[in-house]
Formats: sequence, C-alpha cells, structure tokens
Amino acid sequence: MSEAIKNRYEFVVLFDVENGNPNGDPDAGNMPRIDPETGYGIVTDVCLKRKIRNYIETVKDGSEGYQIYIKERVPLNRSDRTACTYLGIGTDGEDKKIADGLKEAKKKDADLDRKIRDFMCRNFYDIRTFGAVMTTFVKAALNCGQVRGPVQLGFARSIDPILPQEVTITRVAITTEADAEKKGTEMGRKHIVPYALYRAEGYVSANLAQKSTGFSEEDLELLWEAVINMFEHDHSAARGKMAVRELIVFKHDSELGNAPSHKLFDTVLVQRKPDRELARRYADYEVKIEEEMIPDGVTCIRKL
Repeated sequence: MSEAIKNRYEFVVLFDVENGNPNGDPDAGNMPRIDPETGYGIVTDVCLKRKIRNYIETVKDGSEGYQIYIKERVPLNRSDRTACTYLGIGTDGEDKKIADGLKEAKKKDADLDRKIRDFMCRNFYDIRTFGAVMTTFVKAALNCGQVRGPVQLGFARSIDPILPQEVTITRVAITTEADAEKKGTEMGRKHIVPYALYRAEGYVSANLAQKSTGFSEEDLELLWEAVINMFEHDHSAARGKMAVRELIVFKHDSELGNAPSHKLFDTVLVQRKPDRELARRYADYEVKIEEEMIPDGVTCIRKL
C-alpha cells in the first residue's frame, strides 16, 4: 500500500439542483428534506457518501484495493467473508459457524483484530476513506469492528430557504385491464425544488489515516475527483439537474493542523447577489474567499 497522507485537510463543496429532488425524505412522502424551523434545505451526509461510492465503483469497476463495502444488494456478511478466507477461517456453512470460528481464532491470535482491519482497509476504498462497522459475524467481539475513517462529511444545507413544489403529472400507461376500461390516463405527483444551491463541509484527518486505515495521497486525489464528479454518472428524472460548482480545499502544513476548521470555513462566503430577488441559477450567487483571514500554515486550493 502507498504511504498514508501526512497533512490535514478541510473542504467546502457547493452543489446545486434545478427542478429536482436532491434528497427525498421517506418519512415525508419523499419530499425534499427541509429544516422546518428555518426553511433551509438539507441533504444528508449519507446521501453524499453514496454518490462518492457510486463514482468510485463506476470508474474503478472492482479493481484490487477499490472494492466498495457499503453497496446495494450486497450483504455485509458476504464482504466480511473475504477477510475470513484470507485469514484461513472456514467460510462454509451458516453465519453462526463462521462466528464461532472467529471467536476461536481470536483466542489463538491476539493480533486477529488488527489483521482483519488491515485486510478490509486494503481492499475496500470506502472503509479506508469513511470507516465502517464490521461486526456482522461477531457483534461487539472484534475490536476492529468499528473503524473510524479519516474522511467525514456533514449535512449539506441550502444557502437560502427553499420552497419545495409538488407537481402533478399524468401517465398514459394504465396499470390494469380493468382501469384501462375506465380511464385513459393516471395521475401522479413528484416533488421538486425549482433551484437551490447547497453547501457541504468535510474533514480529512491525517492522524486517523496513519493510525487506522492507511488512506493515501492516491486515495485523496481520487476522493477529490469523486466529489467533483459525484453527480455526473448519477442523473435521474427525480433529481433533475444537479452539479458540483465549487470544491474549495484547505491544506494544512502539518498532520494535526494549523488552524481550527470553523475559522477556515468562515473564510468562504456564499451570498445571493443583492439585485437578485430569487435565485434560479448559479450565476445568481457570488462566492468569495477571504484569503487574508486564512492563518499561516494553511493553503487554500480551488479544485473547481
């Protein structure tokens, strides 16, 4: 494996949506997520990580060291079995037998936790990046079961309050023969945000990369690429037009950092232009970085 990163990073991502639903809430009829007290739109960290994972899976296509642990229609136990096979623990039979085998192996090898962790981090990019909970076979019995990844993302929030719209649509394809005799079309609904610009903030810890997952410089460059392109291969009718507009990266000169993250985030100002009553495109906003407020030992890089 390549050497782990040696510098701490923070980053700001600006992305927008036009006539789409960036992150529906299943508990609210799949309406766009919103802060009910302020009206600001929300996109969860889980949603953004899913886009990044999907991009990595698309461009790397299962290449060695770039498998994805959290993926659709693949049980976690199936991925966990690969580590068991690597360690020579039998994977035939039911999960309980595998769990018993792990318990016995752990009694004989005090380094088993570390070996499983290292194997999973080497082979799964998203574990190396975001961490994972890997206690599906032996719940709470493996110290490596919870790996905290060096890359963390917060919720994205819209720059301005949003006003989701419910649009009525018609469908000419009728579901049943009985319905076809009664009507020519069926009605449906979809939720959209006419336009919104969202801001997400993230963190990259060199300390965790070195002590835990081995997240490398190559992994970091792939992360930036994935963030910039996370919507490019994920278009759908429901999400409308989505695009990443800015990726602003703060690189520290040291492993533990040279300034508090919140002070760096405060230097990135995103505001609607004063002569625009409503925003309907990215050009209606202006993005300014107060470079004079960035402390010594930190470099600001605009990736996009």
